[in-house]
Amino acid sequence: MRPTVCVPLRSEWLALRDRVDPAVAAVVRTGRARGEPRPGPVLVAGVAGALVGGIEPGDLIVADEVRRGDTVVSCPAAPLVAGALRRRGLPVHVGAVVTVDHVVHDPAEREALAATGAIAVDTESALLVSGDGSDVVVRAVVDVPGRPLRRPFTPARGVKALAALRAAAPVIEQWATAVGEREVLLAGPRSFCAGVERAIEIVERALERFGAPVYVRRQIVHNRHVVAGLEGRGAVFVEEADEVPEGSVLVLAAHGVAPTVRRTAEQRRLRVIDATCPLVAKVHQEVRRFAARDSTVLLIGHPDHEEVVGTRGEAPGRVLVVADPEEAATVTVPDPQRLAYAMQTTLAVDEAVETVRVLQDRFPAIQGPHNDDICYATTNRQQAVRRVAREAELVIVLGSQNSSNSRRLVEVCASVGTPARLVDDAFDVDLALLAGVRRVGITAGASAPPALVDNLVAALCGLGRGGRSVVRGLGDPTEDVQFSLPKEVTHR
Repeated sequence: MRPTVCVPLRSEWLALRDRVDPAVAAVVRTGRARGEPRPGPVLVAGVAGALVGGIEPGDLIVADEVRRGDTVVSCPAAPLVAGALRRRGLPVHVGAVVTVDHVVHDPAEREALAATGAIAVDTESALLVSGDGSDVVVRAVVDVPGRPLRRPFTPARGVKALAALRAAAPVIEQWATAVGEREVLLAGPRSFCAGVERAIEIVERALERFGAPVYVRRQIVHNRHVVAGLEGRGAVFVEEADEVPEGSVLVLAAHGVAPTVRRTAEQRRLRVIDATCPLVAKVHQEVRRFAARDSTVLLIGHPDHEEVVGTRGEAPGRVLVVADPEEAATVTVPDPQRLAYAMQTTLAVDEAVETVRVLQDRFPAIQGPHNDDICYATTNRQQAVRRVAREAELVIVLGSQNSSNSRRLVEVCASVGTPARLVDDAFDVDLALLAGVRRVGITAGASAPPALVDNLVAALCGLGRGGRSVVRGLGDPTEDVQFSLPKEVTHR
């Protein structure tokens, strides 16, 4: 069914009628009456009044829910639309919109509505949404607290709001082309691994035991949502140990550090809590063991990654970093008879295996670790996303851009021939990519919170009439690996 854009007022209809392709969506002037249910997905567009500070006339509100009395209608696709608007340079706020039966002039009433958690008020949205989980509401702000409608310059603010609606038209078209029922394929396992869970819990327990601030060298794990959440609880992230006040608590991130970092911390009399993933610590131990035997260690990994930088620091004069099979084919070593290799734990499995094969062909005497260095979580997630990619038309990988294991998941999809995109969250998903796509795969890197997956699934289902998109899991999402916590946060 063709989507409908419902605009209550004539001025709003005039703003959009020639900006949205009628072949894509019908722009219908509705007034405030609900009328008959629309046959396809509905987007309600118009103007509104802001209830809270920090919002200016001409800003856009995308509702994540619409309220009227005790009735609450969820709008789960809001992040997809809001993200698309922001990428066009438009100021956007996401939150609850409350519908009342009159224009709110009284400041006290506005404050009372704001106290409910709503960020904007209008007189129509709740009357026009279908309530079936596929609604989208976009409102342009006319009046704000301290500048109500009954004041000079209201016409100018109205013009600004209508201009914002016109500027939103290309995104409304993107939404219209993206709507439709689809199948969502969930890779299993996905999201947090045991090492990430351990690292986050270490910081949380350190804050409980020692109080804020607790300092953390670099990102505890490579995910901006995790970092922001811990910052909100009192963690302070620094680049180097010498930035930490003497005598403070310092947590070392999951990626591991070179011995020089520990020496700096000792010189500054810092209380160090080591959150290095045990599987990364194993690689450090291997490098020390090989170096103690007078061997040169070829460390397979990405030279600028924090894990590789820290591991290389265990024996700086004896470690050579080899990034890929091409470098393996050309690397020169001091003594081919005294040679070993180790690996970054978050590599693409296939490429790492090929790199080792090239090294073993060139240097038959090379020694390797007793067990594979690539961690179980990296291997499991790559196998899982490969299964999904073989069935999906598009795969969305949740994870931050500096997450090595997340980037490898995108590469695995590419090796299967399926396009994939790495995004931080649902706000980063390009609506245009979803046009005509009826089978979308979702996975998440080992450092991405599970809640991000839930939010993205809800957003994609919110593009289907009635939220009826089918969600199907592929693989087993459970893993039974657990790592113990350091004594600094378990013993008093």
